[in-house]
Amino acid sequence: MVSFGGALVADSRRAIRVLETSHPPNWYFPVDDVRTAALLESDMRPSVCEWKGVATYFDVLAPDGRLALAAAWTYEAPNADFTQITGHLSFMPGSVQCELDGEPVLPQDGGFYGGWITDDVVGPFKGGPGTLGW
Repeated sequence: MVSFGGALVADSRRAIRVLETSHPPNWYFPVDDVRTAALLESDMRPSVCEWKGVATYFDVLAPDGRLALAAAWTYEAPNADFTQITGHLSFMPGSVQCELDGEPVLPQDGGFYGGWITDDVVGPFKGGPGTLGW
């Protein structure tokens, strides 16, 4: 579940868990399970993941008008091995409130990666100081 400013943004039992080396998992929500009215096209430039492809970003809007900048992203045309996440969005737990089966999610260090850390996920993880060379 994802919320921001006290409002539900996404909730799904069909989210896809994506694992990458040295990262906690990311969760990708089907767009049908996202309140897209809370998403605004972000000024954040697209980024490129060597595995998944080109990501585009969205700001998340709270009911009180606050924005979580570039707090959601999608791969509109992911690389061949990741076509399953087409039509899905992921969220930055450092910018919005995320829960997994009722457990609050901790954000991955560094502010760039969007991994979801819960009690059953063990590191170390890429993202913190001294981890860029992994």
